[in-house]
Amino acid sequence: MFKAIADPADCEVRSVIRFLNAKNVKPPEIHRQLVEIYGENVMTDGMVRKWVRQFNDGRTNGHDEARSGRPSVVNDGLVAKVNEKIRENSRFTIRMLCDKFPQISKTVLHETVTNRLNYRKFCSSWVPKMLMDVHRTK
Repeated sequence: MFKAIADPADCEVRSVIRFLNAKNVKPPEIHRQLVEIYGENVMTDGMVRKWVRQFNDGRTNGHDEARSGRPSVVNDGLVAKVNEKIRENSRFTIRMLCDKFPQISKTVLHETVTNRLNYRKFCSSWVPKMLMDVHRTK
């Protein structure tokens, strides 16, 4: 029995597919060997066939291609401005910051404050505690 490899990188699995395809191994056999070494959740049979087809069409790189996406509105200058507004008023809320920075969505602003600036909210609000009769008498 072979030693199983846990959590392989995607490019590693694609390189194995490229190697086995170069040896003229058929896609179902490639999939069987991948499952044997990497486990059940490595890649579906359809994805193996897709990668074999791409390698047969001339693709030589097993890495993901760069994708064009929407450019981020958050840059270092904007993060510095958000940090400055937070230092002016430490009792801020995300909604208050949304009013100051309308070009940034509330979700992106929250991620910026928590992930990039590493701020944490210690106490959100006072909530009345519902006491039982036993507790009230004490």
